[in-house]
Amino acid sequence: MRLSISALLVLLLFPSVSFEADRSQGTAPSRSGRQVPFAIGETLTYDVSMTRFVTAGTATLTVRERRATGGGRAAYYLVAEARPSSFVERLYHVYYKAESLMDTETLRPSLATIYSDERGRTRRRLMRFRPGDVADYEVQLRSNPPTRSEFKTQPSSLDPLSALYVLRTMPLRPGQTTNVPFANNGKNYRLRVTVAGREQVSTGLGQLPALKVTPLIQDEKGQPATTRNLTLWLSDDTRRLPLRMEVDLPVGSFALTLASARK
Repeated sequence: MRLSISALLVLLLFPSVSFEADRSQGTAPSRSGRQVPFAIGETLTYDVSMTRFVTAGTATLTVRERRATGGGRAAYYLVAEARPSSFVERLYHVYYKAESLMDTETLRPSLATIYSDERGRTRRRLMRFRPGDVADYEVQLRSNPPTRSEFKTQPSSLDPLSALYVLRTMPLRPGQTTNVPFANNGKNYRLRVTVAGREQVSTGLGQLPALKVTPLIQDEKGQPATTRNLTLWLSDDTRRLPLRMEVDLPVGSFALTLASARK
């Protein structure tokens, strides 16, 4: 289930850490003037639904700010959070938060974290990307001492959250297939993304034209890493907003639908 959700890049959420922030605001071109379809302050709010519940909760994707990372470079501070509705909360407490620092010039992450709380069973995971295609991976369950390891990543590897934003920058068109390398839980995967075509999607912003994208998660050998059906709809305009995300899980169909967008 966690792998499927991570492919949707929203509920696959990483541990909270403290960063030294550059509080400067404004537009989001990189040092080289690279343009992206999102801006500092962009906040996307989603209604989360499941087969058994019309509204199971809410999720948000936010480009929180631009942060200095040293050497004259900067990074986008990306945050994703998911909370259950009050009704579901009474049945089963869950909370997820993912964070990523993504370089404004290369769009590659330097740090990705996930925090999950499932009925008090907390888990913190962290990946620190280093030069030479190497990453440090750390896991902490509850208050136990963390376990640490190192692994070799694929060239230009992303974390799942930054992969969603990088996907928005690509010149996608119907019939196109794109491979996006990413790392998760100390392992390497590849997101094979196919643009199936154009559709109209109902959202909180109204009926919008969209590109239907079907991601397939593969392992390092190119074999499917999950049998779950994944679907993503991106707005067919310059903003490439993620309008809707769907995944089939053992507990039923799971969907996120864009309810509102700020900036």
